[in-house]
Amino acid sequence: MFDSHALYKKRLSSHVTNLSRYLKYMFNGHIAFAMLFFVAATAYYYQQWLEQLPANFPTGIIMGIVLGLLMSYNPIRTLLQEPDLVFLIAAEQRMGAYFRNSIIYSFIIQMYLLVLAAAAFGPLYFASFSGRTGSIYLVMLLLFLILKGMNMLANWNMLKVREKSIRTVDLTARTLLNMATAYFVIEGQAVFAIISIVLLLLVIVYDFTVAVKQPGISWELLIEKDQMRLQSFYRIANLFADVPHLKNKVKKREWLTKPIISRVPFAQSSTYDYLYQLSFLRSGDYLGMYVRLVVIGGIFIWVIPNVWIKILFAILFIYLSVFQMMALYHHHRTQMWLDLYPVKPDLKRTAVITIIRRLGYIQTIVFTLLLLIQFEWLGSILILAGGLAFVWAYITFYVHPKLGKI
Repeated sequence: MFDSHALYKKRLSSHVTNLSRYLKYMFNGHIAFAMLFFVAATAYYYQQWLEQLPANFPTGIIMGIVLGLLMSYNPIRTLLQEPDLVFLIAAEQRMGAYFRNSIIYSFIIQMYLLVLAAAAFGPLYFASFSGRTGSIYLVMLLLFLILKGMNMLANWNMLKVREKSIRTVDLTARTLLNMATAYFVIEGQAVFAIISIVLLLLVIVYDFTVAVKQPGISWELLIEKDQMRLQSFYRIANLFADVPHLKNKVKKREWLTKPIISRVPFAQSSTYDYLYQLSFLRSGDYLGMYVRLVVIGGIFIWVIPNVWIKILFAILFIYLSVFQMMALYHHHRTQMWLDLYPVKPDLKRTAVITIIRRLGYIQTIVFTLLLLIQFEWLGSILILAGGLAFVWAYITFYVHPKLGKI
């Protein structure tokens, strides 16, 4: 007798084991220390900023947008696999328990994002609305969790619809209504909050009526979305450890690769320089991860008033960049034809180290320019000297020996 509930428990156990295998590499000692420093410093300056909060600060708008987006973001982890199109589609009528468990698991996981965001916004909320109590905030959070659960059910119903345009319009409408509801509730405008909630309920009921008319479950869509989310996780995990399940995506980016790659000499000794520079620019999330770290680090350096904390944040984000770019060395580990290159194996390590060094130096220069724009002369000199020294020392005493052992 087919038991979809037992099947889901087995899939979930395998899924958790798979994730935990990579999470222990992602949150190793280096990253844990960096995250601890990042959270502590952010909390300290967050508290200082709240003490000087302007009276007209748009707390309701900011919280409404962020919490509204989190209420609307409801991916459902069905844990379906491509072979299920053949082996499970015949048992679709007996998959009710399986999909019910999927929705419950997805809600529990996504609920933490909303709770964490509400916890982060708590000090800002009470600083802006000093007359309100904690019980009011908890009731408001409970309302948002209920609305998130309803949005998740609506999202599940819309996954039965094959037309992407209909799903897009529905998600856009619910997102706008969620943001409006969150804003009115935070601002204490009860009448408008009730109106927006009623409109949201009408959209959710409409989604249910549309889903009922569909011939069945869209298995291809469910599998496609689940695999896309899993591959996104693998791409992040690949920056910390080897991920054999990763399906690399290549983006052409000719406008970026052509002027950079054209500078590589046409010589046998530059074989790996050409390969890994092209891989960094076009493959996976290396370029995107590097740019995000530079931008986020630049924002913190720009807004933090203390020059010494600016320097610490600069070193922290430079460290995160050069550490994560080490994964580039393993990018072509499954390509056996690289062993046929008539070049010295040491050139591979040298090419990767050269890229990491350049990226570290570029990031140091960017952070230095930010302080020069703010006329922080001493800070800019210290970041430039400290950043260049850190990149040199980290590559010499950690990256080079680490890659040499592989």
